Amino acid sequence: MKAYIRSTGNISPQHSLNTDSFFLTRVKTSKNFFKSLEPDYDDFVDSKMIRRMSRIVKMGVAAALTCLRNAGIEKPAAILTATAYGCLEDSAGFLRKMIEFDEQTLSPTAFIQSTHNTVGAQIALLLKCHDYNNCIVHRAFSFENALTESILLLQEGIGPVLVGAIDEITDDRHTILSRFGLYKKKGTLPANIAGEGAAFFLLDKEGGNHPQAILRDLQTIYKPEDSETLQRYIQEFVKKNGLNMSQIDLVLTAHPGNAKKDEVNDQLLKTVFHENQCFPFRSLCGDYPTASGFALWLAAVLLKEQKAPIWMEGMKFPLKNILIHNHTADIHHSLILISAC
Repeated sequence: MKAYIRSTGNISPQHSLNTDSFFLTRVKTSKNFFKSLEPDYDDFVDSKMIRRMSRIVKMGVAAALTCLRNAGIEKPAAILTATAYGCLEDSAGFLRKMIEFDEQTLSPTAFIQSTHNTVGAQIALLLKCHDYNNCIVHRAFSFENALTESILLLQEGIGPVLVGAIDEITDDRHTILSRFGLYKKKGTLPANIAGEGAAFFLLDKEGGNHPQAILRDLQTIYKPEDSETLQRYIQEFVKKNGLNMSQIDLVLTAHPGNAKKDEVNDQLLKTVFHENQCFPFRSLCGDYPTASGFALWLAAVLLKEQKAPIWMEGMKFPLKNILIHNHTADIHHSLILISAC
């Protein structure tokens, strides 16, 4: 299992759409959740179309078009989008209209734009791409399954593949999930700091000109029995790819900024990752189901640039192999291994 990451595009709570800005400035939040830093969408889409797009659609379209521009590609051979929650803003708007109008004389616009595949469909319409298009909705494994399907398409000779991870935070979602103790709300700790983002990647069997990194392998682990079992899975995953833990130059961990929920990650730091450089990627993007998309973008950028942002202290270079460990509630674990070209 191997694919080249030819280019990326990422809208996140950091200055990630422009790599130079990302390396100079780190954005922190004093609120209970991270919000993405959005660009001027007029640079991507006609202003008349922008007015009909919800926020998550605009984010996804801008990230996807940035990815294609960086690769010098007008149109991919396939489009795959991954999301756990879909277009929440439009879904909430439609439900409110149902109540307001007593389920009568409803405009279909909000319903049409509330479906999970809206982002992928909008990208295809803009690019006039009539080829393979699929949306993966599988909770915290959504992006990992989209990557797996991308690899399968490449193995069948379909490429390059544009694959992305998109989820948004809304006031409604934050309020509801905070009631379950998942996300931080004002004056309460411990809890995760919520986030959002739209990260896209152009994958291909061939590197083309100056690829960013190589996606070597990925694995998902559902409900490991205990910490020792998870440690064994990680070690076997690394060994399967012809490496040992000492050859992993950086581990991006899934610390959600929650002292209580960090126990799983802290245990790994004391055991299987005790000799590795580690960095908590969710401290930059917040906690959301497809945050591994941000982690993959961060790993690809660090491997390509071979330097640390000025705010990331103590990072040792060069980097050759980066392991991403992501998990949600110690239920959905995933491992992604990427290497420098």
